[in-house]
Amino acid sequence: MDKLAIRVKASRMRIVPFETHRSLVKAAYQHRGYTADESADAARFCEMTARHGIRTHNALKALHLDDHFGSRAGGCVPGARVDKLPSKFAASEVWNANRKLGPSVGFAAMERCITLADTYGIGQVSVDNAFHYLWGGGYVMDAAQRGYIAYTNCTAALAEVVPFGGKFPTLGTNPHSWGFPTTDAIGFPIVVDWATSIMAMGRVQQFKREGKALPEGVAVDASGNFTTDPHAVTALVPFGNHKGYGLALINELYSAFTGGSLPTLRSREIPEGEKRTPTFYFQVIHPEAISSGQFAVGRDLGANVKAVIDDVLGHGNDACLLPGQIEAQGAAKTEKAGGLLFTDAELQEFNELAAECGHTPIVIDSLPTFDEA
Repeated sequence: MDKLAIRVKASRMRIVPFETHRSLVKAAYQHRGYTADESADAARFCEMTARHGIRTHNALKALHLDDHFGSRAGGCVPGARVDKLPSKFAASEVWNANRKLGPSVGFAAMERCITLADTYGIGQVSVDNAFHYLWGGGYVMDAAQRGYIAYTNCTAALAEVVPFGGKFPTLGTNPHSWGFPTTDAIGFPIVVDWATSIMAMGRVQQFKREGKALPEGVAVDASGNFTTDPHAVTALVPFGNHKGYGLALINELYSAFTGGSLPTLRSREIPEGEKRTPTFYFQVIHPEAISSGQFAVGRDLGANVKAVIDDVLGHGNDACLLPGQIEAQGAAKTEKAGGLLFTDAELQEFNELAAECGHTPIVIDSLPTFDEA
């Protein structure tokens, strides 16, 4: 994602009770035919994003994806069952998700990786025929908070990023997410999480919703020209030129080895025999599995991790942020507010969802405010 590079700051937010948000999200998913368990997974995931200030991948983004590529477009199947495919490797599993809801698959896959890592030191699950799981950082953060090193990547719902030097979008935004168990050392897990485009498409939607212009050089229009108008965006640009392009390509190669098909076919009408679904990859490492135990000057593992981080932030670098620190600050704001934080524009969209599924609307003006400034 692009949280460290570009942040949109709202001066006033509304405080929404956790249960109000949870109830509405569950109702919206069940209205679309998802099971009670799937709807609960969706609500859990969306609450996690809102709690940490991830406004680009909150419930509005999740349901937007479901509208355009999910249950209403044949890209996601409510109530689908996951098939575990044969594997000759004890610490590795391969799943056919059968287009089941992404967060339900993501939570289960990361949990299975943790179980495998407890036994073998490392565990991995690759998932074919998937539907987008949204914020990869949430899955690795959860594992890191429980003491594990975790990694995930996925292919995006659409090819909407041009390769470096190209004009036509043939790559997804293709996020990478790493989580490290550093809570004892610094108070929160380090989470390195980003889309491989300069800006996530969810951020473009946020700018559109807030009536703001995009920064220069992050997106192109239908003619391949750079644009700052979020309404004119048709494709995104990889961050770091060839570097972001290479990282985006990694996801497509993981997908190719797993069973994924051509990126330009995802979520679109396809020729007979082709596939239109994304893939996931999850990996968890038990920290003890990679430890030599030979730490300098008698430090143990935890003290060594803290010493390394302190050294990185030392030497005059103490004002630098660590990846995951912004999310930790977002969670602290949520705790201080005593509820989830949304703008009035976001809450108006939530009320459109409430009207759609027959849920009680949120009385926006009755909600207390929280000043982020």
